[in-house]
Amino acid sequence: MAIKPDKLSDPVVRAFVNAVNSHDREGFMSLLSLGATMADDGRDRNLADWIEREIFASNGHMEVDSESDGGRTLHARYRNDTYGEMKTQWHFTVDDGGQISRFETGQA
Repeated sequence: MAIKPDKLSDPVVRAFVNAVNSHDREGFMSLLSLGATMADDGRDRNLADWIEREIFASNGHMEVDSESDGGRTLHARYRNDTYGEMKTQWHFTVDDGGQISRFETGQA
């Protein structure tokens, strides 16, 4: 049973999931710190290219199944037009200013 995004514990992660699911690029980008980084399946990726390809150009969507680490780690079913649906894990590092400085995702 999925957790509704508005019930996620961490407010920054909640905003991230809502931005992905509503395809709100401006809102999404406002959540990232200057110089934010990310990794997919254990490999660092170019953040701007990955966001465009995996989220916005391919209609990315997250259904969160569980959270841990105070809401900073998610297990979710992620789908997009390129790869279909897959079980994924997401981990977020949030800086002192309340922005995401790094996120890591990959198949779970």
